[in-house]
Amino acid sequence: MVEKKTALITGGSGFVGTNLTQRLLGLNYRVLSLDNFYSSDSENTELFTNNPDYSFICHDVRRPLPVKEKVDMIFHLACPASPPVYQKDPLFTLETAVLGVQNVLKLAQKNNCPLFFASTSEIYGDPLSHPQKETDWGHVNPIGPRSCYDEGKRIGETFCREYARLGVDVRVGRIFNTYGPFMNPKDGRVVSNFINQALAGKPLTVYGKGEQTRSFCYISDLLDGILAVINLGKSNFGPFNLGNSEEVTILKLAKTVLRLVPESKSKIKYLLLPIDDPRQRRPSLRKAVKVLRWRPKVSLEQGLEKTVSFFKKNEKRFL
Repeated sequence: MVEKKTALITGGSGFVGTNLTQRLLGLNYRVLSLDNFYSSDSENTELFTNNPDYSFICHDVRRPLPVKEKVDMIFHLACPASPPVYQKDPLFTLETAVLGVQNVLKLAQKNNCPLFFASTSEIYGDPLSHPQKETDWGHVNPIGPRSCYDEGKRIGETFCREYARLGVDVRVGRIFNTYGPFMNPKDGRVVSNFINQALAGKPLTVYGKGEQTRSFCYISDLLDGILAVINLGKSNFGPFNLGNSEEVTILKLAKTVLRLVPESKSKIKYLLLPIDDPRQRRPSLRKAVKVLRWRPKVSLEQGLEKTVSFFKKNEKRFL
């Protein structure tokens, strides 16, 4: 009998964490999930409580992690990730990013295990080059309303780099806009906003003229990318862009959602652009394709259909 590997997921009850938990349990891993429910749904833990390979710890990553058992890998996802949520308490967000990464790095060092750090496309800010390559330094406002998250993740990468120089096996993935089942419908992300508004018959709120672009990656593709990073045969810091290179305007996204919810009577409502909202966002995947042998498979239309279906089936849960 081969002993099961144990994976620790911080932010394990969040959108990505819940999907990753589901995937790893299906692959016969033991999963130790850690979360404080600041921006996640406690109901997500109930999906796995009857699984003997699943354990949950309610804990704030700003404090040293109370993990006593040996873990074989760590996925550090814990941090508010949508602007309305991380701007609600900027100091909390910044502390979660900076103190949290130090605590998980120390645990990885202690366990001598690989650590996947969930960085973000937000470290590129309002990019000066397009598409964004891992060698780009970014164009971020360090004192703007989004800086608690953007700069928190940037300094998180710095901590990861320094621990890697000390011999810790750290791997960094810069995650671009991701969507799919188990998104928190109230977290203010554009996909969940549009689907909720369409299902409720409310106007879809588009900022500016909707000409800003994003590249949306379906959750199953992201998980494939994350696992490709953690399963690299040897240590490879990266960083790796993990996203979809299919670029669309926000206005086109809104119109696509309305088409996929044909019963909706919603119209589009235009609002003022928020401060420091990036104009363009699309990852260069050249490095990920070459090193990880990974690229997204799910089209925006296919992914949105699955996400709309999930929201419809779970409508009562999200009221």
